[in-house]
Amino acid sequence: MWTIYLKELLELTRDRKTLIFTILIPIFAMPLIFGGFAYVSSNMFKNAKTAEMRYALFGKDHSPGLSGRFAQQHNLREVPLASEGDIRRAIGDDTIKFAVVIPPHFEASLQQQQQTKVVLHYNSASTVDVTQQRVREIVEAYNASLRESALSALNLSPAQLAFALHPIVLDKQSTANEREQMGAIVGGMLPYLLLMVCLTAAMYPAIDLGAGEKERGTLETLLLAPVPRSAIVLAKFFVLFTVGMTSAVLMVGSMGALLAIFGSSLEGNMAVMVRSIGLPDLAMVTLMLVPTAAIFASLLLSISIYAKSYKEAAGMITPLMLFVILPTVAAMLPGVELNWMWAMVPLTNVSLAMKELVKGTMDYRMFGVILASTTVIAGALLMLCRWWFNRESVLFRN
Repeated sequence: MWTIYLKELLELTRDRKTLIFTILIPIFAMPLIFGGFAYVSSNMFKNAKTAEMRYALFGKDHSPGLSGRFAQQHNLREVPLASEGDIRRAIGDDTIKFAVVIPPHFEASLQQQQQTKVVLHYNSASTVDVTQQRVREIVEAYNASLRESALSALNLSPAQLAFALHPIVLDKQSTANEREQMGAIVGGMLPYLLLMVCLTAAMYPAIDLGAGEKERGTLETLLLAPVPRSAIVLAKFFVLFTVGMTSAVLMVGSMGALLAIFGSSLEGNMAVMVRSIGLPDLAMVTLMLVPTAAIFASLLLSISIYAKSYKEAAGMITPLMLFVILPTVAAMLPGVELNWMWAMVPLTNVSLAMKELVKGTMDYRMFGVILASTTVIAGALLMLCRWWFNRESVLFRN
């Protein structure tokens, strides 16, 4: 068995595609892509909130107070337009980002203590509505000043004024520390990345070990060797397990190194979370991937053995990624928390456990249950693969 294992592993190391998916992507590509994306997106959000924004304002004479607040904003620049009919065209060609129209009798309505409104024209086809947020902040600030001036005219004391403005104040006391708050976000994405790397790394070697050997005609030669078929299956299984596990371990190591090098430059809750995660946490995340890699290896090898050709195997394995994504994404849904029921659900239990490890709230009794249940599933799938490989109608479908 080990001779076949070493022979298959040696052939895979000579394949450039395998090396790319096994070593290059986990060590360099994935951490750099997601680290770079996090850095760029953070800067883009920060710049979007502070960048200069051009606007048009109609009806300034109807409310000098509100128009003055827009003029005081250092990151807003007014662009004159001929008429309100030019608003849509100006927004469309990016001359302005938004336009505010103050209706006539605006001040008169306020003095009569009647509710009034201003009209905001802008393009709302954006995932993050920064324009509306910035305009709403200005209008809300003006609203607050109007409320205070109206109530102050009633000669209320500061305590009475505070009651009139905010009768009930919600004092939020979270039981979650900084690591838990940030870990809930990062821990939701980490399993998705690790499981996908573990699957994709073993995908192409799996196609080659089953369907590829059928196309080359080397499977018959291997079956004639004085080796039990169970040993052949185990050898191929261990090759895929080694490839998938190696990729996952390398990615965990590279991400750990990346955080250790650049973690000191982080700020806020992210910095607290990074400093709280230690080697035992990373080791347990890696340990959680062992039975998961075995599940992927068994599934991939079974599909590859069944397929008639390399092309058919690739077509059959690709939908498998969907069955990995759905249970992983389920771990990020509201109400899905690690308990004894979810600890038995394949892949979702691993995703939830990784999230709890990153948050630092892992129940280690469930950790053992998850390892045991996932190992049992991996063993059952390996037995299915062995039974699959012993069927002549499967091996020689073509």
